[in-house]
Amino acid sequence: MKLLRKVIHPSLSNDYGSVFIRNTARAIVLKGEHILLLYTARYDDYSLPGGGVDNGESIEQGLYRELSEETGAQQINITHPLGLYEEIRPWYKDDFDCVHIKSYCYFCEINGELAAPKMEHYEVQNGMQPKWINIYDAIAHNETTLAMSEKQGLSIQRETYLLKRIANTL
Repeated sequence: MKLLRKVIHPSLSNDYGSVFIRNTARAIVLKGEHILLLYTARYDDYSLPGGGVDNGESIEQGLYRELSEETGAQQINITHPLGLYEEIRPWYKDDFDCVHIKSYCYFCEINGELAAPKMEHYEVQNGMQPKWINIYDAIAHNETTLAMSEKQGLSIQRETYLLKRIANTL
């Protein structure tokens, strides 16, 4: 898959120490200029549906599962890849020094209405909910959050970059 970007957190030196590799899958579902995203109230941002690929799952299987769980999407069809976004950042658990997140991003089509999402506890606690939104409005919203908010998560930079790349394909 084509590498879109690789970002190394500024706090890390050339020697990362022990590295945990986390493969993730991210879905891009478009209807014209509208995109299916997850709004997270805790961080006041928009992100692509997706997340970690479980042991024994392929990237594609993880994508189907995550998109269905987070948005209630049914009858999912992966059409083609956008690319791979990599980031190396400090890890918050004691077992590794940093995490290497590999986000495999795919364009998808869904059929039918969205069913009720089956969010994980922390996703519900963070106020995460699926929303159809104009992609340019989502980019502007995330840029405002980047500029104005102190509570932003580390992922907003990745998500805003990816949204801009997606918008360039429209």
